Amino acid sequence: MTPATPATPVALDLDKLYAARLHAVRVRPYLATALFALHVVESRRTPTMAVDRYWRCYVSPAFVDRTPVEELAAVWVHEVSHLLRDHHGRGDRVARERGLTGPGERLRMNIAADFEINDDAYGDGLVRPEGAVQPAAVGLREGDLMEEYLLQFGLGPHTQHMAWLDCGSGADGLEREWDLGPDGADGLSEQERDAVRFRVAQGITGRPGSASKGWKRWAEEVFHPPQPWRELLGAAVRSATSGSGAGDDYTYSRPSRRSAGVPGAVLPSLRRRPPRVSVVIDTSGSVSDAELGSALLEVTAISRAVGGRRDLVTVVPCDASARIAHPLCRAEGIPLLGGGGTDLRTGFATALRSTPRPDVIVVLTDGQTPWPDTRPPCRTVVGLFSRGRSLGSWDEDDPDYVPDLPPAWARVVNIG
Repeated sequence: MTPATPATPVALDLDKLYAARLHAVRVRPYLATALFALHVVESRRTPTMAVDRYWRCYVSPAFVDRTPVEELAAVWVHEVSHLLRDHHGRGDRVARERGLTGPGERLRMNIAADFEINDDAYGDGLVRPEGAVQPAAVGLREGDLMEEYLLQFGLGPHTQHMAWLDCGSGADGLEREWDLGPDGADGLSEQERDAVRFRVAQGITGRPGSASKGWKRWAEEVFHPPQPWRELLGAAVRSATSGSGAGDDYTYSRPSRRSAGVPGAVLPSLRRRPPRVSVVIDTSGSVSDAELGSALLEVTAISRAVGGRRDLVTVVPCDASARIAHPLCRAEGIPLLGGGGTDLRTGFATALRSTPRPDVIVVLTDGQTPWPDTRPPCRTVVGLFSRGRSLGSWDEDDPDYVPDLPPAWARVVNIG
């Protein structure tokens, strides 16, 4: 029996590959900037098509040869989606936070990232390529993010048919043997990558009817990235308590250095005393139990922001009227009474009547309230519970009522 003659390696058909990219641009015009930003690198070690974090697209000539143009267009969209959604960076963060190591965990990340992309990527002129994995294949719902999918499935018999997946380091952050690395040719810099993402987000928001829900959500986060609200709230409180006039007092315990210039007199020095913080918590009917629980967590965080002095933090529950100001011993022991309408002006008044008067007032609210007409005689920080809707879009009693935005003299931090 004559041995089989090895198949002659096929050349990369760039005309076919670029025709597929043009088709992808026609059916997904908002991705055009990203699709043309990818630099093609021929690679016979890549199973299909794969990307790295520097926006190089490694392409198998044999895969291009056997795949129809319409499916190649879908693969173009799939691969560039990994980069736009920063799956490599997110994969690195998840690996550090959850201690996920080894190729098996990176395969799970690749599968989870594919679930995030594929659940609403196809249709409207873009065919579903052969072998594209979807959440339903392992009994999961659509619409979740990669991080959420990772918590919902493991590797096993039900994922055995997905073991071949390899979208490259751009999908999970783990470098491949074919990667050219940061010093290789034709990679995009970090600034160039950010510029591409911003241009694509502009295209999606400019033509909102042409993109899927997943892409609209992504574009919104590009323009308004989620903020580390707890750090922001703590920083706002620390900034307020360190401001001019906050916590300043004169003391003779340490004479002023200027006393040397006044013989026979002892001048007091200006010393910083620990700041006092009053936390006004909105307990009206429009605030959920989960938000009240979050508010108590913020009270604990606020006490840490002022050096851990719980005796300097008081809490004022308030709906349409304010209750007494509770000293902070244990946050979980504070009675958050309320459930009626909302008028946080009474909360401000109660906080300012406290003796001694606070240096900072922190208000934790959903924003459905009137605000004081005049600026309080101390710094104010407003923590707004995020609802995923515009402030003032509804009211529990009057659907036509639109409350005022937080005043300009308050530092506003979105919570959640």
